[in-house]
Amino acid sequence: MTERELTQKAVEMLERAYIPYSHFPVGAALECEDGAVYTGCNIENSSYSLTLCAERTAAVKAVSEGHTKFRRIVIAGNSEDFCYPCGACRQFLYEFSPDMEVICLNRAREARKMTLRALMPCGFDSTFL
Repeated sequence: MTERELTQKAVEMLERAYIPYSHFPVGAALECEDGAVYTGCNIENSSYSLTLCAERTAAVKAVSEGHTKFRRIVIAGNSEDFCYPCGACRQFLYEFSPDMEVICLNRAREARKMTLRALMPCGFDSTFL
């Protein structure tokens, strides 16, 4: 899948976000090592700690279908700044693919690219257990 196609899938997910509290939609498209793609949107809950981010929604869908190696993720938001993954999403994704590419978009659909390891240079993994 091209980066443009993956970006379009992430942007399309903005419309599916369930955001009655923050009104801040986020969409994500996650590409697995084998080319499979899973999408996600943020899903809020009145018990705020139960809210799911778009990135984790996409990753949970992928893992539940047997995919645990990720190539890249596109994260789309509607803010002026780039939509970076939160700390919980960084750790969750790090579990599976610390060297995956992370592409963060802003409202203008400009992209900022980096590796997950660059976003979380001292990530926690199974070597600490």
